Order: sequence, then structure tokens, then C-alpha cells
Amino acid sequence: MSTALTPPADAIVPVRHPEAPAPGELIGSHYGHCFGCGDQQPHGLQLTTRAGDGVDVTAEFTVRAAHQGAPGLAHGGLLATALDETLGGLGWMLRVIAVTGRLETDYLRPVPVDTVLHLRAEVTAVHGRKIYSTATGRIGGPDGPVAVRAQALFVEVKVEHFTENGRPEEIRAAMADPDQIRRARAFEVNP
Repeated sequence: MSTALTPPADAIVPVRHPEAPAPGELIGSHYGHCFGCGDQQPHGLQLTTRAGDGVDVTAEFTVRAAHQGAPGLAHGGLLATALDETLGGLGWMLRVIAVTGRLETDYLRPVPVDTVLHLRAEVTAVHGRKIYSTATGRIGGPDGPVAVRAQALFVEVKVEHFTENGRPEEIRAAMADPDQIRRARAFEVNP
């Protein structure tokens, strides 16, 4: 494990926010055009995420032909994206806005096209703005063999991270959405 992904000795145990989604609740897409979770991305992962019981989430997506790297197998970068998207959903359990600072991925077995990848992520420690977490992707079911796993460091940011750095036309479109909840969600989790 990278030392950058090892929490310092004075890191705290994560605590689920009292306003986190209820266990089992579908978290849903934070932005329709997000490649990871957006329902407006025809070739995206369209990953669905649910709140866990603690400071954790579960997610799944089906590897489609558009997701291939080698013939008939999921592209490794796409699998890293699935892990990153799942880890990004952990912000909902802490009720913070956070972005990926570092992601270290291990590939343990190939993931064929038409496979449903079952993902689980959890926060392991918090130190100031740093959020340490892990994730696994399993094939054949939530208890199936691990195909991919990751360790990550997320960093808490303010909404200005997105509004000041995003492409202006997308920011304006998201801010102009008449649905207040959807408008707020566009900026609430890792894009």
C-alpha cells in the first residue's frame, strides 16, 4: 500500500452523517451527463449506488460491449472508473463534497462483457479534509470472487471547485435546472 493512502496515526474513525441516505436507499445520479452514474450517457457505466448500513455504499453495473478493452473483456480504465465512481458515492454517507486525490487499483481477474460487477466501498479513516477509503468489485454476485479492488484518498472541497473550474456552459445549464434538488445534486459528489 502506498504511504499516501495510509491514514496518519491521529486520523479518526469515520462517522455516518445523521442525514445520510437510509440503508438500502438508491442514491441516484448526481449529474445526468456523468460518465459513471449519468442516465444521459448512452455508453457510460450508468452505475447505480445504494447507501450501506455504515459509512459504506454498494453499486453495480453491467459491462457492455462498448466497455471493452481486449476482445470480450472490460477495459481496465473503465473498471478503475467504476471503482472511483463507487468511492465518490461515499460523500453521501459523510455529507461532504469530495474529489479523488489518489486512486490505486489492483486488477485480480478479467471481467468479461455482460458481467454484472458488484461493488462495495467504505470510508476507513478521516483526517482533516482527507478521506481514506477502499473498494472492491466482485463478479458472480456480492460475495463472488474479487476481480478489482482499490484504495483511495478523497479530498473535501467547496462547491467553487466545480463552479470555478467546470466548463461554463455546463455549469450554467446545471445551475438553470428548475429542479432544485437535481440542481444541488449536480455539485454534491465527485464528478
